[in-house]
Amino acid sequence: MLLRVVPFKPAQVLAISYINFFQGTPVLGQLLIIFFGIPLFTGTEVSAWTAAIVAFSLFSGAYLGEIWRGSIEAIPKTQWEASASIGLSTIEQLRYVIIPQAFRMSVPPTVGFWVHLVKDTSLASIIGFIELTRAAQIMNAATFRPMTVYLTIAFVYFLICFALTRLSARLEKRLRVAN
Repeated sequence: MLLRVVPFKPAQVLAISYINFFQGTPVLGQLLIIFFGIPLFTGTEVSAWTAAIVAFSLFSGAYLGEIWRGSIEAIPKTQWEASASIGLSTIEQLRYVIIPQAFRMSVPPTVGFWVHLVKDTSLASIIGFIELTRAAQIMNAATFRPMTVYLTIAFVYFLICFALTRLSARLEKRLRVAN
């Protein structure tokens, strides 16, 4: 987010390239490149845990950075001008005026992205990472009850996502986010 808004063209180009790459490629491909590509080119072993953390962090950074940048840029210029007119420095403007308003705006899309990300974690099972979906596959192989196992896992995903959306709704209400 910061690299996108600083008035330094090389930083903006770097940020835009990063965002375009990670938003323009599927997270599954990113997982596979990190898990299989890094060992292939460097000879360094990458665990499924490390590959999942790195891939989801880079993927999330691209989306969340844009969400937060958009929220900051959505604050009217008059807010910047008003805070400057009372003598606030740029850092003080951000801290006391701009970021509190941008934070309110960014809550719904941020939580929406987190819900999406929770569901995307199932992709990590492809590289052997044992998360809910992979655990379901293992349980299904042991019990031969696919409907019971997968419906249970679907319900667990639902509970996690529902809890996130409910917490978001409470936070939005507390912050008085406009509908």
